[in-house]
Amino acid sequence: MSQGQIDVYRDWLKIADTNRPLNYYQLLRLRLFEDDVHRIREHYQKLAAHVRNNYLSGPHAARARELLDELARAMFCLTDRQRKREYDAALGRADIKEAPTRDFAQILLFNKVLAPEQLEKAKRFAEMVGLDLRDAILQQKLAPVEQVMLAYAEAQGMPYVELSDVTIDESLIPLVPAKLARQYSFVPLFEDGDQIIVAAANPLIPDVEEELRLRLGKTIRVVLCRPASINEAIAKYYPRDLPYQPIAREQKGAGPSTQQAVKEQQAPTVVERPPAGTDLVRQSALYAVIAFNLAVMLSVLVQIIINPQSQYQFGRTALIAIVIGAIAATITLVVSLQRRP
Repeated sequence: MSQGQIDVYRDWLKIADTNRPLNYYQLLRLRLFEDDVHRIREHYQKLAAHVRNNYLSGPHAARARELLDELARAMFCLTDRQRKREYDAALGRADIKEAPTRDFAQILLFNKVLAPEQLEKAKRFAEMVGLDLRDAILQQKLAPVEQVMLAYAEAQGMPYVELSDVTIDESLIPLVPAKLARQYSFVPLFEDGDQIIVAAANPLIPDVEEELRLRLGKTIRVVLCRPASINEAIAKYYPRDLPYQPIAREQKGAGPSTQQAVKEQQAPTVVERPPAGTDLVRQSALYAVIAFNLAVMLSVLVQIIINPQSQYQFGRTALIAIVIGAIAATITLVVSLQRRP
């Protein structure tokens, strides 16, 4: 049987329904209007693993990759709180209700990602060094990264994805300024109808979403993923030290803002030089703040490692950390200002 004759939904996913196109619930083999985020993800993971393990390396690899992306699109929609409401309404759901939500800490405990004492430890550490709770947990390695990020995504009402499970549409890369992608830690993934899916470690601020919408001419939807995966993708697609050669892309119906984005990315590469004057002072101050925060965090960690009781001696531990942070910030500021031309 040739590749063109394969019905991947029937033959690979064992979906008996012959009506096409399938809705997302049928595609993921879920009951209509399923609301359990964990069940939705579980079905997606099983189906994606089945396709990946049995067909991705065979003669129908290209079709398998397309199906994996299709499954991911379905999961993205049904695990995004806002998109799911809109999608269910379009399918005729009449009893759309606001589902009860838990905050991040409650989800961590409910899903048994952390024990109560671990959560309290993370909260103390987060408050001491000025981190949010999620990053404090990740830095202390109190739980597997994927479990923490899944709980965080559920609390935000957003989808979560492993970047290795989806295909990045490289034609979108030159449409997003490298500086913007690096500054806010995100990469565009692919188009999904009138939307563009963007992967990030954190929800994007509204101003960035609006700028992307104006540039790309489509609604922006964000999915969360591991911070390390985003850093790797940015290093690959938006490197600091190499000029990026934009990929030619013909965009049907592209508006002026989208065409302008392409022109900006196709402009000659400009070598970045150290800033002067006010810009240098501002940048030096930023480096000093970063140095202060890093020094404080490292100091607290070292104190806890050397003397575990120090985590209960908040005043003394914090004072030592602040002094060390101030020294590091001062040294960084002086060294950075010496770059003045």
